[in-house]
Amino acid sequence: MPKFSRRSFIGAGLAVSGLGLTAACGRSGASGPSGALVKPTDPIVDAVEKERPASGKERAFTLRAAETELDLGGRTVRTWSYGDALPGRELRLTAGDTIKATLENRLPDPTSVHWHGLAMRNDMDGVPSVTQAPVKPGEDFTYRFIVDTPGTHWFHPHVGTQIDRGLYAPIIVEDPDEPLAYDEEWVVMLDDWLDGVDGATPDDVLDEVRGGMDHGGHGMGHGDEGPMRMGAMLMGASSDLLGGDAGDVYYPVHLVDGRPGADPRTFSAKPGARVRIRLVNAGGDTAYRVALGGHRMTVTHTDGYPVEHREVDAVLLGMGERYDVLVTLEDGVFPLVALAEGKDMTGRAVVRTGSGEAPKEDVRPDELDGEVVHATELAADPQVRLERRSPETEHEIELTGSMAAYDWALNGRRFDREDPTRGAFKVEQGQRVRLVFKNSTKMWHPMHLHGHTFQVGKDGPRKDTLIVLPGRSVEVEFDADNPGRWLVHCHNIYHGEVGMMGLVAYTA
Repeated sequence: MPKFSRRSFIGAGLAVSGLGLTAACGRSGASGPSGALVKPTDPIVDAVEKERPASGKERAFTLRAAETELDLGGRTVRTWSYGDALPGRELRLTAGDTIKATLENRLPDPTSVHWHGLAMRNDMDGVPSVTQAPVKPGEDFTYRFIVDTPGTHWFHPHVGTQIDRGLYAPIIVEDPDEPLAYDEEWVVMLDDWLDGVDGATPDDVLDEVRGGMDHGGHGMGHGDEGPMRMGAMLMGASSDLLGGDAGDVYYPVHLVDGRPGADPRTFSAKPGARVRIRLVNAGGDTAYRVALGGHRMTVTHTDGYPVEHREVDAVLLGMGERYDVLVTLEDGVFPLVALAEGKDMTGRAVVRTGSGEAPKEDVRPDELDGEVVHATELAADPQVRLERRSPETEHEIELTGSMAAYDWALNGRRFDREDPTRGAFKVEQGQRVRLVFKNSTKMWHPMHLHGHTFQVGKDGPRKDTLIVLPGRSVEVEFDADNPGRWLVHCHNIYHGEVGMMGLVAYTA
């Protein structure tokens, strides 16, 4: 049986980058290196997959996507989910295992599964028009690939606004050489919810916001009394942590592990227990500031990769981001609160280690106003830092658009689903690649890169999803070691759907 470690997985990724290919020298502009693009089914994709460290074990799962009714604290909603549960059932493997996940599409529309945070083979990435055909209603599709990235990850569709329904679940990949010691582990998914409430659907919301705030007499003013709802739109949602405008969309319910604050999930443990909490933001348009009343927390990982430990009062998660934290529990009953950043609403769960009444639904612990860390303030654990190296390719990705016209795009170009490679950011196998995210808009954007993790700055954290604040630029680097065609996009589902997406594409 081979011996695995996180360093062995990273080293393997660097090794496969040299499979018969040589990195080009010099820097590339927006068009990048010349040549045909690697297809998801090309032999190089198979070659890289065969070089991934493998345990020889295969884990089989079935994901049944179907219409269902869910109880959200006494409110019944009609929605879509995996296996009639919210979140869907957790998938858990060990790094090196092969996952065999059969998607059974029993929805009225085509769908797919994207494995957020995993560096899988390109033809398993679940992006219609890019890596696979969508799975038609009544049909099945089996995703099979080696899972070589330990950490907290999740999966969801990549078709239309389906992610803003109930189609999401965690996938936890255990590190066979796990260095952390803890007594309990909780996976906590956060979500902003509107599907089925008063007959609303995410598609209805997309149709409304496409008109922007220059239409329908909405104007662009912010209310003096906080956020104001105008149909599906939210005006006046503002956050200093997010650099201004906090979000576009009004959500009537905010969920912590599938439950609203009026009917919270209870997590139980013994006093003094050391708990690892894996936090996942599965929301569509909401950042969450998360705190556990009466406790400080130690950040150990972000997006599945270890960081130098940092003790804080609260963490801020953009859509798609994950944080692992360690907490030593006091004796009593405490609120685990997810503040919808800038939207003046909360979700909550209850942590119980002793007797006592549960905190009230509207509780806002002092820790929410304490020390909150941005990902750019964290440092990668030395074992996962990229080796210092000059990039062979650099691409500037300007985030463009406005709420007024709702014309979100990359470099002023909306994503073309009919010709997705148009304007692709081209790279070559084996290159060190630098991406410069330049946010020219007045809103924050959580930018997500498929199939890779990047390092923020010189020694910052390894991540796949990163908040880019308005008016700011952030440099990230990654090693081009996973050939294919990979989305880079804003994980605000409504921004992405109208065009804030592009491709990082390998040349053959």
